[in-house]
Amino acid sequence: MTGSSRRLAARISELIDQRRPFVQATVVRAQCPTSARPGDAAVVLADGSIEGFIGGQCAEGSVRVAALDVLAGGESLLLRILPEDSDEFPASPGSLTVVNPCLSGGALEIYLEPKLPAPEVLVVGRTPIAEALVDFGQHLGFVMTHDPDGETDPRSATALLIASHGRHEEESIRTALDAGVGFIGLVASTTRGAAVVESLSLSDEERRVVRSPVGFYIGAKTAEEISLSILAEVVKAVRLDGLEPPKTDEVAAPADAIDPICGMTVVVQRDTPHLRHDGVDFWYCNPGCRTRHESELSVG
Repeated sequence: MTGSSRRLAARISELIDQRRPFVQATVVRAQCPTSARPGDAAVVLADGSIEGFIGGQCAEGSVRVAALDVLAGGESLLLRILPEDSDEFPASPGSLTVVNPCLSGGALEIYLEPKLPAPEVLVVGRTPIAEALVDFGQHLGFVMTHDPDGETDPRSATALLIASHGRHEEESIRTALDAGVGFIGLVASTTRGAAVVESLSLSDEERRVVRSPVGFYIGAKTAEEISLSILAEVVKAVRLDGLEPPKTDEVAAPADAIDPICGMTVVVQRDTPHLRHDGVDFWYCNPGCRTRHESELSVG
């Protein structure tokens, strides 16, 4: 492993620990002439910044635009970057071919893989069901946070599950609702659960967030079976209903623009080549396009 590879691996580990979303871009094919080589890699962050190396400025621009779409959609993509006048490449599911007129003749194939934080599930309670939820949830890939006494700030949680047999229920529900948690599950009988919810005087919208009794009916009796029924409902909410964690300090997607010379879509960054002419701003995929456009505008 090279020094740059070790640094990128350490950076990826750091981003995962920080639960920051990013796209890992890896060059899988490079056709000369091109500055990138198979195995070159980079990460693309939500603000459009790129760390690592996956080609020159023109290729980097195409990767940045595609990677931000991948980050928004959550699906991996094989990006093919071809120079102008290349033979047509047949379309296939999971791939995207872009023609970059600024390339010097080479071609690249770059695999873009979104790395999104696993949903965090906060479990409140000191009961066998709470322990079974934490154990089983880890096997499903959730980040399980166990809070026996209802003292954890729920603002980063995608779901809150309360299995405390009457302890910390009302305050946990109210705190999670105020934090914007979109799934709150209360483990209780139908009668007691209804009483708890009624005592909180919830709005209709808040009432839809609170599930009581939580879990699909499967005839569950043991703590493990009950946790299975509950986590199945959480999985459905995430996979089918689009459940997401509360929006906190979200990084706004950067603006994009069309290069008036080559027609490329470019993501506007601090170092994006830029020209302001007669009160109008223009952005370019590389300094060459900027220079050419500036010359044309001065002649015109």
